[in-house]
Amino acid sequence: MKTAKLLRNGCIVGTGLLLCGTAFADNCTGYDALVTTSAETRDLGNGMTLTTFQSESILITDNSIYNLVTGQCSGTALTTPDGKARSNGHCARHDKDGHTQSIEWSQGAGAEKGTWKSTGGTGKFAGKTDSGWFQNVRSDGKMAVTKWGGNCN
Repeated sequence: MKTAKLLRNGCIVGTGLLLCGTAFADNCTGYDALVTTSAETRDLGNGMTLTTFQSESILITDNSIYNLVTGQCSGTALTTPDGKARSNGHCARHDKDGHTQSIEWSQGAGAEKGTWKSTGGTGKFAGKTDSGWFQNVRSDGKMAVTKWGGNCN
């Protein structure tokens, strides 16, 4: 059950997406639906564990070029003896035209929200510097939905 909790708290998104600065209002928002395809937890001793995971992802949005972009997200979650997990990872996705987009994401120990930022892309995603926040909406350990928002240009 620790793996399910870690996936709920860390991988959500995934998949995810982002926490933007308070000076900027979100101009892109949406949901990331994720299905975990693999997860492995290692006991590091003294109450610490390290979980690695991979998920399939699809972004759903009405106000950005990221609508129906699909791909994989992977990451790690380190849980400390106090039960708090910090996680980070990457997502690599593509659209129906084959243009690719990648992000990196992270979520601090015990944080409700995580952050994401664009790290590369091709075609219409080339040169993007988008960033923002993500937050878990629902998770059952195998499937997860995160809400995201941010500054997309």
